[in-house]
Amino acid sequence: MARWELAFDVDRSQGMSLVQQIARALTAEIQRGRLRPGDRLPGSRTLAGMLRVHRQTVVSAIDELVAEGWLVSKRASGIFVADLPEQPLKKPAPVARASRFALSLAPSPLPELPRAVPTGTILMSGTRPDVRLVPADLIGRAYRRALRKFGPALLSYGEPAGLPRLREGLAAMLSATRGLAVDPSNVLVTRGSQMALALAARALVRPGDAIAVEHPGYRPAWEAFRIAGAEIVPVPVDEHGLDLEALQQVIARRSIRAVYVTPHHQYPTTVTLTAPRRLALRQLAAQEGFAILEDDYDHEFHYSGRPVLPMASADASGNVIYIGTLSKVLAPGLRLGFVVAPADLIERLAAFRSFVDLQGDPVLECAVAELLEEGLIQRHVRKMRRIYRARLDTLATALRMQLGDFVTFREPSGGTAIWLQTRDARTMTRWVQAAREVGVAFDAGESGARLGFACLNDRELREATSRLATAARVC
Repeated sequence: MARWELAFDVDRSQGMSLVQQIARALTAEIQRGRLRPGDRLPGSRTLAGMLRVHRQTVVSAIDELVAEGWLVSKRASGIFVADLPEQPLKKPAPVARASRFALSLAPSPLPELPRAVPTGTILMSGTRPDVRLVPADLIGRAYRRALRKFGPALLSYGEPAGLPRLREGLAAMLSATRGLAVDPSNVLVTRGSQMALALAARALVRPGDAIAVEHPGYRPAWEAFRIAGAEIVPVPVDEHGLDLEALQQVIARRSIRAVYVTPHHQYPTTVTLTAPRRLALRQLAAQEGFAILEDDYDHEFHYSGRPVLPMASADASGNVIYIGTLSKVLAPGLRLGFVVAPADLIERLAAFRSFVDLQGDPVLECAVAELLEEGLIQRHVRKMRRIYRARLDTLATALRMQLGDFVTFREPSGGTAIWLQTRDARTMTRWVQAAREVGVAFDAGESGARLGFACLNDRELREATSRLATAARVC
């Protein structure tokens, strides 16, 4: 590993000799952990040059610390911090070292971290795509071409709203495949849909405002709203999606700033919000003056019947803020999402974004824009849709064969997961624990479990189902 210069100062105006100052400075750095056992010190000539002192002054200080046990000299290797420094003969002045941040902090949510599972455990994540299928070679070549052609411009500061070329490509895609009548001025590129949610919350919410959310629902969105100062108001979900009667009861008690919905494939239950409820929700938003935050996180994956167009495609009043992502199409690690909204709101979101991280990754955005223009992403989506449809069939068949008398589920029309229930909530709790013991992890709550199929191949899905059946036998 390359070494950096070790920066510290000596003060010639002090009464203490330079030898003592250097020795005490080094012991202080060891005590506070800046220099760790086994670290190699720069050579005496290097230190002398940095401190602008005679080399013999540095040698004398080092010899003193070797004698005290702080340092150890290894012939032909150099001077190192001792593994277990002995109690020094001369105690330096104590160095204050706080064990925690000294100021009181605002409460924070539990972080939404990637699921860590033991080796050998099959993770049936309901939100992860199979990154093994990502066309990494195509992305890499497009990235290199972007650097070669436009490197100086792309490596400088860019626009907070995203690279115009990608905004144009996304607008064309959304117009063609999702029925949205938009142009680039209506599109903001973000680092994933989570940033899109956070920016929308910043633009909409004033402290104390209420946002209605689906329950059960998507916790990362809830926390983004809470961080912006919103009060979260849960509204139940049934087999037809968000319960509009329950939402109206909420509105009768208090005003809301927005309602957050996942209408295409509700998270986590996978149900689709019915057409009458979609219409009623848009009318209610126009009447009551609240926004609809439509999170269409997996629009591309619809397997039976005609694809359901987003609510934003029929939004005449301008109340719908549409949020999407390329994480499921390409890979979560690329961090590419987008917001679609009226142009004046996009400008406001871009202003907020400029103070969060200034801009996105123009080189990556240029590469993805090229892949869109050449139709490569469109072909990749069609391939993924075929594969995921086959995996849904594999999991559904395996569940019916091996767990048919233990779980109930309705095969979803799309998405990346199956939502199922056991006989009762207590059985679900025992099953989740038993599944972990046999090496399967999945997301579950009081009302059901979400078994992901997109991130696993057919062999892995069959093995996971076999283990789940083993776990069910002890419940």
